Amino acid sequence: MNPFLQHKAYSRMYKEGELTLGLHIPLENYQFETPTMEKQVELAQLAENLGFTSLWFRDVLLEDPNFGDPAVGQIYDMMIYLTFLASQTKEIALGTAAAVLPLRHPLRVAKEIATIDQLFPERLLLGVSSGDRRADFGALGVSHPNRGKLFIKAFDYLNEVLYKEFPRIDTSVGSIHNANLVPKPTNRIPTFITGYAQQDMEWFAQHGDGWMYYPRSPHDQEVTIKRWRELVEEYQPGVFKQFSQPMHLDLAEDPNEIPRPIRLGFRIGRNYLIELLNIYKHAGVNHLFFALFDSQRPAEEVIQELGEEVVPHFPGLKV
Repeated sequence: MNPFLQHKAYSRMYKEGELTLGLHIPLENYQFETPTMEKQVELAQLAENLGFTSLWFRDVLLEDPNFGDPAVGQIYDMMIYLTFLASQTKEIALGTAAAVLPLRHPLRVAKEIATIDQLFPERLLLGVSSGDRRADFGALGVSHPNRGKLFIKAFDYLNEVLYKEFPRIDTSVGSIHNANLVPKPTNRIPTFITGYAQQDMEWFAQHGDGWMYYPRSPHDQEVTIKRWRELVEEYQPGVFKQFSQPMHLDLAEDPNEIPRPIRLGFRIGRNYLIELLNIYKHAGVNHLFFALFDSQRPAEEVIQELGEEVVPHFPGLKV
């Protein structure tokens, strides 16, 4: 049973036993430098035309050189930039990877995503997380050690206010009596737990519409996915919940270059990449999106080659 068969973006991306491909914003090989954010509209349109099914956005507030990963995300506010690129494309899915719920009041999140869904129906996918960037927590005066508890409260509040008419809410997050969120979404927005969100696997087997986890080897991913799906079946028999992951990619010019591990991914030729993606598919991964941050080649060149030579092996699903 899949509750999102009528959701256009979800149904193009997710089906049990299938794998589709997306891209991580920014579409740029900036490595540890500050991204220029040039040609993002043109590259997003190119990706859509070549059959990629999604673009994913990060929720980062501050530049933090001590964090040890690209420090500033896509620079621009996630929700605003996602809306901007939605307005410049036609059907490609826009995903949050991920909205840090302890740092965003859930009523504001609900208002934003319901508005986006009304303006661009059934294109938004909501990844949610507890967050990990201490600088962002400190700047907003939010307790980093308590982020797991804050996540649960925000997650419950978000779902109440989005999908119930005139809900009665009394929590430490806020109260609603005799009032209602408008607009409501056009359809239920697929909501994916990202990472563990400071919870155990039993919790997110029961909650959320899927799971997004960090890149790991196909074998390790398969073991984890199998355990999670067993728990999903135990708590919600017959319900399909998708699994997604990012992967950093340095696509070699030689299509037969063998895989070599890099930070959170691989340097690899396209022929071996197709083999690797099939292994991830059989491991249970339903959607994989490439981050081109560590690429040695221009993003446009890589997107073109992937779109022409790799995406046809993992096409978007027919709606």
